[in-house]
Amino acid sequence: MSRTAPSPAHAFQVRDPRPDDLPAIRDIYAHHVMRGVATFELDPPTLDEMRARHRALAEQGMPYLVAESGGEILGYCYAGPYRPRPAYRYTLEDSVYIRHDAAGRGIGRALLAELIARSRAGGWRQLVAVIGDSANTGSVALHAALGFEPTGTLRSVGYKHGRWVDTVIMQLPLGDGDSTPPLGDMHPAQRSAPL
Repeated sequence: MSRTAPSPAHAFQVRDPRPDDLPAIRDIYAHHVMRGVATFELDPPTLDEMRARHRALAEQGMPYLVAESGGEILGYCYAGPYRPRPAYRYTLEDSVYIRHDAAGRGIGRALLAELIARSRAGGWRQLVAVIGDSANTGSVALHAALGFEPTGTLRSVGYKHGRWVDTVIMQLPLGDGDSTPPLGDMHPAQRSAPL
């Protein structure tokens, strides 16, 4: 499934990634690794590592999207497990990266909106954003515009580019959120009980 952004001046399509998109995805991420603090990685992963990461998410059925215009990848996003322990299995963590020269075109909003829709449809109950740098007002504003609420700031938990960096935690309930247990975890009698 793909969607085209409405503005003709900045038209782009949000779609599932193809194998030939991975070099551009890697380049976008490498830029953020080397020049920013949105990610706490210090060295850009190789193309093989990026392929392995994408494959691991795909094998788990996690949503992963790209924004493309005229054959160029302008950004990407995905949701992955928030933490590996089983009790976290209904919670995802999102990641959104836009090509450095494509900011301000609504790409992040279109990607994240579709990621939220797919996460909700997949039955997950919480979506968490762990935003590198409390000064990353663009990412904080993007998540807030799509309904995420701030839940806290971890002060000076990363050290990158010669400075201490915070992380801002934001959270969005999906579907019923925490108001009901997940269907697969209900006792059989609860599944057939009238609503």
